[in-house]
Amino acid sequence: MTVRDVHYAYARGARLVLRGINLALWPGSVLGIVGENGAGKSTLLKILSGELKPDQGTVTHRDRIGYCPQKVVLNDAFTVSQHLEFFKVAYGLDDLRRADEISELLNLTPYANERAGVLSGGTRQKLNLTLALMHDPQLLLLDEPYQGFDWETYLRFWELADQLRADGRSVLVVSHLAYDTERLDELWRLDGGILHKAAQVSVP
Repeated sequence: MTVRDVHYAYARGARLVLRGINLALWPGSVLGIVGENGAGKSTLLKILSGELKPDQGTVTHRDRIGYCPQKVVLNDAFTVSQHLEFFKVAYGLDDLRRADEISELLNLTPYANERAGVLSGGTRQKLNLTLALMHDPQLLLLDEPYQGFDWETYLRFWELADQLRADGRSVLVVSHLAYDTERLDELWRLDGGILHKAAQVSVP
């Protein structure tokens, strides 16, 4: 994916949320973007995923994208298994083999018959991540992906990220905090609508 000179404002004449974003994600890499709440991180991900159109600039990608938004979008009346079956049809998949692999890694499998509405926040996030990955995308966009995870699941998340990198996938992790920065190939800070490459980010 290549991002060139992306600008965005939520209303005509309003303050620009993004002011000339340039970014490249290459195969086999895990990149991070950090920034304060309200810095425009989620807006940037929506543009990268195609949910929003930039006012100026271009986003170019040729591969399948997986998008895991910060706000979990699930049907509370559906079970975990029903979500997987629904997305299997939506993605045009032949089977749920990849979904089962991710579910097993994230320890989501025991909740297969539970309705989404009764799941904890962390378990809902596991399902959200599984749905974003089950069609085996080349590029994965993650907005606060480990929100609500316990320590074991947090470590499993990074194990999954390492697997994706080794398989030649691209992963972009967006968060207001920077944990485990040594796991990232590049780290950027979004501040004032501009991306700044960060050599090191201190965890508050």
